[in-house]
Amino acid sequence: MSKKIPFFDLQTGTRKIRKEIDEAIGHVIDGTAFILGPELEAFESDFARYCETPHCVGVHSGTAALHLALASYGIGPGDEVITVPNTFIATVEAIVMAGAKPVLADVREDNALIDVDLARAAITPRTKAIIPVHLFGQPCDMDPIMELAKKHGIVVIEDSCQGHGSTYKGRRAGSLGHAAAFSFYPSKNLGAFGEGGAITTGDPRVFERARALRHHAQFKRNVHQEMGYNYRLDSMQAAILRVKLGYLDEWNDKRRAAAKRYIDNLRGTRYWLPLESAGCRHVYHVFPIGCPDKKAVTAALTDANIGWGEHYPVPVHLQPAFAHLGKAAGSFPVAEKLMRESVSLPMFPELELEDVDRVCEVLGGVDRKS
Repeated sequence: MSKKIPFFDLQTGTRKIRKEIDEAIGHVIDGTAFILGPELEAFESDFARYCETPHCVGVHSGTAALHLALASYGIGPGDEVITVPNTFIATVEAIVMAGAKPVLADVREDNALIDVDLARAAITPRTKAIIPVHLFGQPCDMDPIMELAKKHGIVVIEDSCQGHGSTYKGRRAGSLGHAAAFSFYPSKNLGAFGEGGAITTGDPRVFERARALRHHAQFKRNVHQEMGYNYRLDSMQAAILRVKLGYLDEWNDKRRAAAKRYIDNLRGTRYWLPLESAGCRHVYHVFPIGCPDKKAVTAALTDANIGWGEHYPVPVHLQPAFAHLGKAAGSFPVAEKLMRESVSLPMFPELELEDVDRVCEVLGGVDRKS
């Protein structure tokens, strides 16, 4: 059987920085400040600087970051929040957790990102926020979104849970909206050794509110003026993330090199490819392709001992949990088609270019038979 090409590989990259990670963990153990404390503050400072934004609040997941960002802006019952149907369910879960109503807008076919014209059409007097999703590692077209938000007096919260290190017109994801939410799930471009997340913002009031709400709404020690949450990022994860942050740009460059090889090899085939939009720096958290014959593609990859994934085959409005939105199949045709036909190919910093070539050979064989 051919050499196994995994869909994702955490072990190889971890081995290369194991000594630094062990030292960081040991420092936390020696200091015994396991919750909040100096390690978290140091990571928050480093990550804010990296994202080119004044403030960062570490939390325990990307879902918590989205929820807490909404809550910090006072968004809740009676409010509407616009986002897209082709995202991980957590984006929409966070809106519901805040008590608001999710309103979905379809996406552009060329990059699978929010269609600003359709977002504009979805605005009502109850709209309080837009959550553009930087899907797969590419930022949305943020300037027109921010202009739209300014015109209607609404908040823009970037879902940057897949966008670590990506840029839009030279500016980092995390600094493009009023606030942003990041996930540090282990498989992300910047991943913890467990759960983790963060909010970045340039608004000092939102920063102070989010920092208090994550810690049971203690604006003052032992004084709880409202209901808060246990959304803290623990010091061990913060220390690990701080080490890994120093490698993020290098790892993203390697992802981009692999993506370029995929695109060069597959250009001219019938596959939809995740091309980089003008003015953007895509960091390829995931490398999906659109396959008219998805069954044949996945069977061929499996037979060739090549890992693959799906991101995400069922759009939010067709999930049983969101049947109450009342949106039937066909409501968002572009997102539905992209998700239905999508197959994610191996993508991680240590992926060898010759392995990319072998994946493309298999895909080319399927394309020629179609």
